[in-house]
Amino acid sequence: MTKAIDAADAWIADHAGDLSDWCAQIFDYAEPAWREYRSAAWYVERLRAEGFEVEEGSGGMPTAFCARWQQGEGPMVGMYAEYDAVPANCQAPVPFEAPRAGLGSLAAGHTDPHSALGMGALAGVLATKAAMQAQGIPGGLQITGEPAEKIRGSKPIHAAAGYYDGLAAMLSWHPFYMLPLCNTVRWDTHCGAAYSFVYRFRCEVPQDWMRGGNGAPPIPQSHSDVRAPGANDALITMYQLGRSLRESMLPHRGGWSVSEAILSTGQASADNLPARQADLQYMIRVPDLDMAEQISAQLDRLAENVAQMTGCTVEKIWVSKSRPGLPNHALANLAWEALQEVGAPEYGSRALGLARQVQAACGQDRTDDPLIPECTRLIAPQEAEAILRRDLPPAQLNSTSDDYTDMCWHAPTARIYIARPALRGGPYPPWAMNAQGGIPELIDPTVVTAGRVLSRTALRLLTDSGARDTAAKEFTRRRAANPIPPLADYPPAVDLPWPEYVTTARGRHWHIPG
Repeated sequence: MTKAIDAADAWIADHAGDLSDWCAQIFDYAEPAWREYRSAAWYVERLRAEGFEVEEGSGGMPTAFCARWQQGEGPMVGMYAEYDAVPANCQAPVPFEAPRAGLGSLAAGHTDPHSALGMGALAGVLATKAAMQAQGIPGGLQITGEPAEKIRGSKPIHAAAGYYDGLAAMLSWHPFYMLPLCNTVRWDTHCGAAYSFVYRFRCEVPQDWMRGGNGAPPIPQSHSDVRAPGANDALITMYQLGRSLRESMLPHRGGWSVSEAILSTGQASADNLPARQADLQYMIRVPDLDMAEQISAQLDRLAENVAQMTGCTVEKIWVSKSRPGLPNHALANLAWEALQEVGAPEYGSRALGLARQVQAACGQDRTDDPLIPECTRLIAPQEAEAILRRDLPPAQLNSTSDDYTDMCWHAPTARIYIARPALRGGPYPPWAMNAQGGIPELIDPTVVTAGRVLSRTALRLLTDSGARDTAAKEFTRRRAANPIPPLADYPPAVDLPWPEYVTTARGRHWHIPG
């Protein structure tokens, strides 16, 4: 085991420059949900070059993939890459506010950043593979490409299609995004359920709005006559009523949220004509499925009534149904042991100097130690769990949201958090966090640490049948106690008008389709 770990660490050290360059490339692509064409193609090409068999477009999703590598008979360990970015967060990897070259600030950019998340997983997979080859360890590795995480897009689809079935374990990691979950492993309180869907309002027969009058005018829908309110009015009414009724939709307990996004307006012109189509997306993040069903049913009723009020029809298009997470203490302990061996990320003097430049650019005082102390220290899973539970009702089993939870029902899963740079003081504008997620000196320590922790954990699983069996027995027991089958009974929502980049004679531009 020691020789295998040394081989994995040596691979990461030897390829640190490559990992940095690769991470910077995905950060620069910054493609949003379901439109990660360059990012997915990059991973597919890289993994094939590393000897993996790669299925492109897995689960019917054009920007997803599933890559596998096997050496003899043995267990298969899974990891995954995410690579979707967020609209209106375009930021260059510099210590001041500036969009990436050739783009405006409303283009997409990495926030979490998924560019580092995917690269940390790739580092873990490739380092594990190198160690397996060096030491003749039998078994296999799987890495899936998971697009559209911000809208919980791919993992429920992959889960329903069986891509996680049969794995000895799934190792999930994320750059730290909220305290106390920094340089630790989730214990009992895993992420909750999430539903996402789009209401598509269409004003297809505006002439029917005239029924009940004294006959149609010579020119139907003349400018001097009444007209159907149309799809824009439906969207606005739905948006406003949904927000005003929010406090009546769910009980005042636990952590939950409802977010809206307007995908398109469908307005033909500024003429005296009703808008023909408008799309309104909802993202519901709740602790459990009962709450998700409750609020979605109430929104359904509201949407049907709004459609009638505005002369429209309404169609509900599912984007995601994601289950709450399932703990696995045995696997969490393995990952925590690996994290203790590796330690927290370390930041050099140049990295700290760049962090101070970000502080100054935000109008804050430069501090000797610009990063919060949690970035460079570990916290035990049980201690983090105790802090997390302080604000939660005792009966609430899950909190916050991420769709790795769907993997938990198909294989033992560990959820690992590695620090990303976060500044002392503040408050800071969003660009400051986004910039630090792209500046190599600041984000590379996160990627390297994640790769080392993931490879250590994977190697332990591949070589220790007792550890695998213990995790498997716990997984079977927990899943049987309250089984939840896959929920994705809908096709991938890839054809909705999600924002994207387009290339024209004018160059590559950010585009919001209608």
